Amino acid sequence: MRGKSRRPGSFFGRRKAQKLKARKQSLVDDLLPQLVLDLSDKPPTDPAQLFGPTESSDHKIKAFRMEIGFGGGEHLAKEAELNRNIGFVGVEPFINGMAKMLGEVENRNLSNVRLYDEDAALAMDWLPAASFSRIDLLYPDPWPKKKQLKRRFVSQSNLDRIARLLMPGGEFRFASDIESYVNWTLLHCSKHPMFDWTAQCADDWHQPWSNWHRTRYEAKAIREGRTPAYLIFKRQ
Repeated sequence: MRGKSRRPGSFFGRRKAQKLKARKQSLVDDLLPQLVLDLSDKPPTDPAQLFGPTESSDHKIKAFRMEIGFGGGEHLAKEAELNRNIGFVGVEPFINGMAKMLGEVENRNLSNVRLYDEDAALAMDWLPAASFSRIDLLYPDPWPKKKQLKRRFVSQSNLDRIARLLMPGGEFRFASDIESYVNWTLLHCSKHPMFDWTAQCADDWHQPWSNWHRTRYEAKAIREGRTPAYLIFKRQ
């Protein structure tokens, strides 16, 4: 059991698409329980408690990051592989995406990854405050229809959650190819007292961040003529 299921309202997407093949199903059945956050446990006072001892002093975890809605896990897996001294918490309720990420964890031997497969807000309320150096929200569902706008993850309540988890000077990073959602995020973050947009010029937010790992979704967006935006907000 991973705690009582409840719905603060920040997840509205699909949980599952096509049936998983046997190998991916076995990863969900066997590996996910070893890595998933158990919200029925007492909340940790330090995220390091989620990871346990590392295999060597070279890989001692010294910082913590979160990726919300990691899709197939391309970006999260690459970041975790290149930064083994950072503990990553990845959230993805879509089980097919979670299965892909579990395959990456196994193939790349990512001992510095922990996962959560339900509403991100539940995990964010459970994790310790001021303990994450960075939180990424990359290509979230844009919910473009007017009646769907309330479903967008970027909201004042979720920005409160992000601000609570980030340490002072920590970063909230947002990427999207949907102009209306980019503008939505800029507006909401500008209204929030704990965030400052770091852009110095117009070109800043149209250039990928240093060491950016392109996802399949972004590649598709570019092929279809949409221009991504990359926003960084620093927590005061």
